[in-house]
Amino acid sequence: MHDDKELQEYRDLLKPPEKFEEGFDWKTLIGAVFIGFLMMPGSMYLQLVIGQGIGPAARWVTIILFAEIAKRSYTSLKQQEIFLLYYMAGAALASPFQGLLWQQYLVQSDAARMLGLTEFIPEWIAPQAGSESLLERTFLHRDWLMPILLLFGAQLIQRIDQFGLGYAMYRITSDVEKLPFPMAPVAALGTMALAESTEDKETSWKWRVFSIGGVVGLAFGAIYVLLPAVSGLVFMEPIRLIPIPWIELTQYTEDVLPAVATGIQLDLGLIFIGMVLPFWAVLGGFLGVILTFIANPILYENGLLTRWNPGMRTVETIFANNFDFYMSFSIGLGLAIAAVGVWYVVRSFRGTGGQPKASWKDLVRGRPERGDINFWLSIGIYFFSTISYTLICVFIVPGFPWIFFILYGFVYTPVISYITARMEGIAGQAVNLPMVREASFIAGAKYFGYSGIEIWYAPIPYHNYGEATVQFRQIELTGTSLRGVIKAEVIAWPIVFVASLLFSQFLWQLAPIPSAQFPYAQEVWHLQALNQLLMQTSTIEGNSAFFQALSPEVVGAGLGLGVVLYLILNLLGLPVLLVYGLVRGLGQTTPHGHLLEMLGAILGRFYFLKKYGKKWRQYAPVLLAGFSCGMGLMGMLAMGFTLILKSLGKMAY
Repeated sequence: MHDDKELQEYRDLLKPPEKFEEGFDWKTLIGAVFIGFLMMPGSMYLQLVIGQGIGPAARWVTIILFAEIAKRSYTSLKQQEIFLLYYMAGAALASPFQGLLWQQYLVQSDAARMLGLTEFIPEWIAPQAGSESLLERTFLHRDWLMPILLLFGAQLIQRIDQFGLGYAMYRITSDVEKLPFPMAPVAALGTMALAESTEDKETSWKWRVFSIGGVVGLAFGAIYVLLPAVSGLVFMEPIRLIPIPWIELTQYTEDVLPAVATGIQLDLGLIFIGMVLPFWAVLGGFLGVILTFIANPILYENGLLTRWNPGMRTVETIFANNFDFYMSFSIGLGLAIAAVGVWYVVRSFRGTGGQPKASWKDLVRGRPERGDINFWLSIGIYFFSTISYTLICVFIVPGFPWIFFILYGFVYTPVISYITARMEGIAGQAVNLPMVREASFIAGAKYFGYSGIEIWYAPIPYHNYGEATVQFRQIELTGTSLRGVIKAEVIAWPIVFVASLLFSQFLWQLAPIPSAQFPYAQEVWHLQALNQLLMQTSTIEGNSAFFQALSPEVVGAGLGLGVVLYLILNLLGLPVLLVYGLVRGLGQTTPHGHLLEMLGAILGRFYFLKKYGKKWRQYAPVLLAGFSCGMGLMGMLAMGFTLILKSLGKMAY
């Protein structure tokens, strides 16, 4: 099996300690409240304004704050306590009610009206257009009762579910097959970057590197986030020295590059991300974008991109090109990557390099000092969650054949989860088989008489648990007992759910979403709605826009090109990550951020790596964490100004 040199370097960055501790105490409880009621509002606001939350910032700020409090209390934070704070911050900032903000837009969107789908969106997703709750912009209305109850039930099952098949796959691939999980040490190292108070002086570089990134993030965030937010509260229009989300150039280059979306995203964070990502993956993405710049004019001249017209901006250009060509082409590329992933798994059954394997007895019992739960209990959790999802779907979508839910949960899910777990363990890459879900929905409509779009919103038991194996490896590398993680989940989830409802309500009350107050949502949500609803037309009787856009010939071309690219790179001995990058670049996503990512990758590989050696692999994640923290602090400051001044504006005098 071809082994990427970069991934090999990541394997030895961090090794698991000999001692495991829970790390759960009163600090964890206070951390959950702090994250839910202080960090979450800023993250939700930034998602709507610039399209990025403060996930990393919330983690680092929480750790910094608690570490400083611990110092002044003449105590310290254990490594396990730090990881639990990090873990809860990641779980807390996945705001469940942010999905309801999207759904209220979707039911009222121009895209739904254009495609004639407004009346088909089920009421258990969002109230119908014209509802008083939509006019008043409030979730505290009886029309939202069913969507909130369904969200609550699905979230509860999901929290239990993560200790099911994903944990079982981790035990098989890590404990029995001894796979290295090369990407896990990088993430685990980031969680401990701010644990200086509990480490010796030799690790003081972490504070310095983090501080450098933090200062840069504060300076850039003041211009990129804070200035537009504050000026928008004072003046009629916000002052944006750097356009959000990008500088639009499509209309200026259409004569030279017809049907090509051009522009540049001046987000400094992209440079830091490029430094952290594997170089060959970033290079592949950049080359993929260049190929689309060359291919689109040719496709346009040959009549394959017919829906693009001069004058279109980025969003309209990408949607038109997706409809004509790139949706089908991306499906083919995805199938090629899936085929390569399956081939890797087949080869891996020959052995794992002669490493010793644990017995099945060890698998079932686990390691008590690590806090392992019984293997069969995790399998039981998987069966419980899958059956629960199935019953919910049968109840809310009675017209869809139930046999598909069984096939999703008990055939597709375990197969793709094991494939992904092995790919994560060997090469640090996930595998997803594209269009399986969509094809099954279309088959249900075509051959079983189903008509409607409710199935697209149902919580079907269609999951890929293999990606969770990396998180369990991180837990092990930080010496955290699984019992502490379970306790943190029980504490954090109710706090997250309540805080998410309160702040979603508050943001919606401030201004319609999307609107000029939330520029990223205003610019991008229309494209996302068009792409999502276009697919959903395939399960409604009559002429389907999806079938018009789907071309088997183009799918085959994408599949063939992807396989040929992989074979060529493999024969030349180039990293397989280059293929994944090419697929990303050719997928016709917004290309405006690839330039700065490539700049960051070049700086990281050809300057910093030469200057600092392999130690740069550890510096880069900490530098990115500091930058994210600085940006997040500016976002929270902007959020504070907005909440206070908007609240005062609503007061009656």
